[in-house]
Amino acid sequence: MASRLEIEAYMHDHDYLGAAHDDNARRTRWVVVLTAVMMVGEIIAGYMTGSMALLADGFHMATHAGALGIAALAYGYAKRHVTSPRFSFGTGKVGDLAGFASALVLGIVALGIGVESAIRIANPADVAFGEATIVAILGLGVNLVSAVLLAGGAHGHGHRHGHPHDHLHDHGHPRGQPTGPDNNLRAAYVHVLADALTSVLAIVALLAGRYLGWIWLDPVMGLVGALVIARWAWTLMRDTSAILLDASDTQLVDEIRTCIEGPGDARLADLHVWQIGPDAHAAIVDVCGDLTPAAVRTRLAPVHELAHLTVEVRTLDRV
Repeated sequence: MASRLEIEAYMHDHDYLGAAHDDNARRTRWVVVLTAVMMVGEIIAGYMTGSMALLADGFHMATHAGALGIAALAYGYAKRHVTSPRFSFGTGKVGDLAGFASALVLGIVALGIGVESAIRIANPADVAFGEATIVAILGLGVNLVSAVLLAGGAHGHGHRHGHPHDHLHDHGHPRGQPTGPDNNLRAAYVHVLADALTSVLAIVALLAGRYLGWIWLDPVMGLVGALVIARWAWTLMRDTSAILLDASDTQLVDEIRTCIEGPGDARLADLHVWQIGPDAHAAIVDVCGDLTPAAVRTRLAPVHELAHLTVEVRTLDRV
């Protein structure tokens, strides 16, 4: 009968939040505050000055604040429930669920801005170009500050857990390796850069309207801003939905297959790979051949993306 210490040696947690989780949460909260303050100012100024480009930038910042607000709540929820037995593979995908919800909202807002900009192209309105330009420049400044705040965490490194198990059905973790960046935070960072681009478009439109008389450029830039939001929303929806639906990374699958079958003494009977956190993947590997589970894990040691590995080995006389 196995001793208590031997049993504990086989046990492990399912914390796949990443070492920078708390730091990224703090950065996100600060950016939410900055963006929310500037968002209110731009929307009010857009209505008062009649600038569609400025209004589009304000609503873009509103969607950004909403998305980051949801991300901040997701960071907190994932942290509080990281050890909950309700989540079989931990709470590493909570951020992806929040990102998908944000993407849906972004798509709706982009559609609204696009419709309003089209109306303004058909029916031009007076714009207070001077006042609107000042507010747009302030908005650009907030976007740049937000980008600096997020940049430090967008390239951080997480962690891996190591548990050297060696049994027929092996539920363990490959040896600890640093992870890649927090993809959820990196998406927020890219979105801040998109906000900055939208602010630049608004400033260009306002200056052109004031000094060149190109009033038509303001709603056109509103349309461009709507397209930027829609593009970001589609990209976020595509990436997060793939993770939520446990889509496999074909390159990672090929790498695992090569590691197992490369020497020619084993074949994969079944393989399942899916993402369970920021750059952390789980895999179920069913191998046919004269190998031990420990040997399989050794072959997969170079695959640093694997954070949770379940191995079943069927020797040739059992197949």
